[in-house]
Amino acid sequence: MDKIKQKVILNANGAEIAVLHFGDDNDYLSLTDIAKFKNPDDAFIVVNNWLRSKDIILFIGLWEQLNNPNFKPIEFDRFKNESGTNAFTLSPQKWINSTDAIGIVSKRTSIKIK
Repeated sequence: MDKIKQKVILNANGAEIAVLHFGDDNDYLSLTDIAKFKNPDDAFIVVNNWLRSKDIILFIGLWEQLNNPNFKPIEFDRFKNESGTNAFTLSPQKWINSTDAIGIVSKRTSIKIK
């Protein structure tokens, strides 16, 4: 992924949310900024807990199946079957690396979603 070409800040209920454009045809919302609204000190915990939800896994898996020809459905099935259980954990980086996902981009300082 290229460097950020354009950054716009949205204000939603007092929360500043970055919308990033990397030069491709997509804009990316910062999940970290959205999560900071819930927990300013530990936004990564909010994001990781969000990714534990079976409904979220089903949603982002469907999005990838529709938009990503390189998506790995067998790895997705594993996450789908494990999600929603108390023992299930998933980071954005693990999702990306395991499934070749393109809908979530993890950068060093923040996490974005298309």
